[in-house]
Amino acid sequence: GKSREDVIEDLAVDIKNRMPDLFEVERAKVKFPVVYSESMNTVFVQELTRFNRLLHTVKSSLVELVKALKGQVVMSTELEAMGNKIFDGQVPNNWTKVSYPSLKPLAGWVTDFLERLAMFQKWMKEGSPNVYWISGFYFTQSFLTGTKQNFARKYTIAIDDVVFDFEVVPEIKADHKEKPADGCFIRGLFLEGARWGNEENVILEALPKQLYSVMPTIQIKPCSKAKLPKNKSLYKCPVYKTSTRAGQLSTTGHSTNFVLAIDLRTRESHPEKFWVRRGVAMLTQLDT
Repeated sequence: GKSREDVIEDLAVDIKNRMPDLFEVERAKVKFPVVYSESMNTVFVQELTRFNRLLHTVKSSLVELVKALKGQVVMSTELEAMGNKIFDGQVPNNWTKVSYPSLKPLAGWVTDFLERLAMFQKWMKEGSPNVYWISGFYFTQSFLTGTKQNFARKYTIAIDDVVFDFEVVPEIKADHKEKPADGCFIRGLFLEGARWGNEENVILEALPKQLYSVMPTIQIKPCSKAKLPKNKSLYKCPVYKTSTRAGQLSTTGHSTNFVLAIDLRTRESHPEKFWVRRGVAMLTQLDT
């Protein structure tokens, strides 16, 4: 059979070969310039910069690791630790340091990373998507702020006065042909401890043995605080990046793992406290 070193080298080479080129940030700045009416251009360029940093770390460290395994450079403690993690199917620490929160094992992490990169490659080619895969962002907060900012500038109101109303729109699929007039469509969320009832358009109890269910597309509808519909039967459902539901506090004063709370309609027989007690939340990604 293969030696441990050979196994690590094969895995490292395989991952390295699956990685695309770095994004051309300068070209992106020209194609998506800073303009008053479209904050998403700024969000897009910032995301490319963040992803490039992680992509560069992944690629360069894999090159170094393969060289060390071949005996061409000295095997440092960091490279040795990296090789051990790869052998165990875990994400190396030198990657997680510059990565977004994720609890996925190495194989799932790599697949998810490539899907995120693909989303931005497509954006670079075709412009911003009609339905955003919210799980794909590195810093989701900037995307949400961009959505608010666009609305505030379009209707010349203070950004602090803008809040989000939400509507679940199951009929809007990932390949939908147009954007909403205001706000945006998002997909990619998982509901933990409950499921969505398309017929009644409300949150329902999970089916037996069902831990997670896929949430349909949601429309984020910015509006001014005064115009927010006063619907009594709502559950303010927290959205997290991973299932730990905890995280360091970031500059926004929020946990780095907390994204936002999305209001979901609920039956009057199931008031908010019913779902709070069950700890129902939405996640942008599963742990597998």
